[in-house]
Amino acid sequence: MNLPSDSRPLQGIILAAGKGVRAYPATRYIPKALMEVGGKTLIERNVEIMRQQLGIRDIIVVVGYLGDQIAEYFQNNGLDQDISFVRQIHQKGIGHAMLCAEPEVRHDRFVVMLGDEFYLDSNHRDLLAYLDGNGDTALMFREETNRFRISKNYTGVIKESRVISLEEKPKQPRTRLMGVGTYLLNRKVFDYIRNTPPSALRGEVEITDVLSRMAETETVHACMLEGAYLNVNSVDDLNMAHYILRERYFDRYRVSVVIPAYNEEETIEEVIRDFGSRKEIDEVLVVDNNSRDRTGERAHHAGARVVTETRQGYGCALRRGLDDALGDIVVLTEADGSFQAKDIPKFLQYLKDCDMVIGTRTTRQLIEQGANMEGLLRWGNVAVGKLIEALWWAQEPRFTDVGCTYRAIWKTSYEKIRPYLTASGPDFSPEMMIAVLICRRRIIEIPVSYRQRYGGVSKHSGHFRAHARTALKMLRRIFNYRMTY
Repeated sequence: MNLPSDSRPLQGIILAAGKGVRAYPATRYIPKALMEVGGKTLIERNVEIMRQQLGIRDIIVVVGYLGDQIAEYFQNNGLDQDISFVRQIHQKGIGHAMLCAEPEVRHDRFVVMLGDEFYLDSNHRDLLAYLDGNGDTALMFREETNRFRISKNYTGVIKESRVISLEEKPKQPRTRLMGVGTYLLNRKVFDYIRNTPPSALRGEVEITDVLSRMAETETVHACMLEGAYLNVNSVDDLNMAHYILRERYFDRYRVSVVIPAYNEEETIEEVIRDFGSRKEIDEVLVVDNNSRDRTGERAHHAGARVVTETRQGYGCALRRGLDDALGDIVVLTEADGSFQAKDIPKFLQYLKDCDMVIGTRTTRQLIEQGANMEGLLRWGNVAVGKLIEALWWAQEPRFTDVGCTYRAIWKTSYEKIRPYLTASGPDFSPEMMIAVLICRRRIIEIPVSYRQRYGGVSKHSGHFRAHARTALKMLRRIFNYRMTY
């Protein structure tokens, strides 16, 4: 199938003006089209479909709510070549948004896509087959087994690949066909928009009504969509899009384990062998934080990659490890043997559904006798966790252990929170959690096993005075962030 030639030029229109009310609070500060899936915004993914599959270079983006952010995003990331922006001052629905773009449409045929829909491994290039017709239009549909999803989109009556009629948000879908927000249209659609009355439900000209009227007198084809698709209306939809993408390619992602170490020669080899023996792990990276013993030498001998961080402190060592890790997923653990590699599969499974997973040592049945998790320390971690919950209540976090340093994060998510990470000591742990919340990423806790450490005592929680110092550092860091963000 050939891309459009100069004799049949094709433009693109991406509609990204809506307020995204159902996705609140995620859309309180950013437009919905700028929400990210897999480190890439929804609208950028759809621009790529237009350019790579349909050969479209001339793209019109209709913006409205927080529209300046979309224009700035494209400009700052060097994506604004051959893209023009049109503002829909009053958000009056898709039909009105298309009329806003009409003055910029210079060709007879154009593809319209909604800026907040998610496609993965799609076949949009199949639309090019309909360019050989007499200016016919084509709508994309997919087979959908979930009738609830159909009821949130639109469906249609189709005979011999031609659309006969359409129905918006059917309460009782009579077919398994679900329409998606991709349309190959011609300039006639603008007259149909002007001649279609607003719906009684929302007082807007519904694009489904427009296209249904068009199908009564024009040839409107049905093009079947392949691959994964999701209409991102809410935060739950966004989370599902993340899951679909991660699940599809999960076996391709590389996993790094980062171990900060300071004078841990007694235990480092055993810890490296424990984590390195897991088939899920591609790299074990030890960050030697100025050890005065043979920690680095023994780590290298055990098969780990070793880097040295000269700035002293737990937070400094972890930032260095997160920066240098080669994996798509980075797991943080301790060098003292208190955490076990057998919990790795749990972290990876939950990472399909969120941006960061943190362990919690508050499940008594998983705490080994003699482990450093007596009542005062346990309840202190719970109390600080609940404090963070209260201070960032709108994000709906659930924390019971701010001091657990066994955690995993996507490298792309870490890169988003990296500018917020400045702590050099143990307060790095709650700082990292708060940074995820500030960046409006998803974070969850899972119970992990916790063993008695081998060799020495903890630098941060080995005795009451250490507990107190660590707690004060954490509290200062938490309140400083709450006053700043």
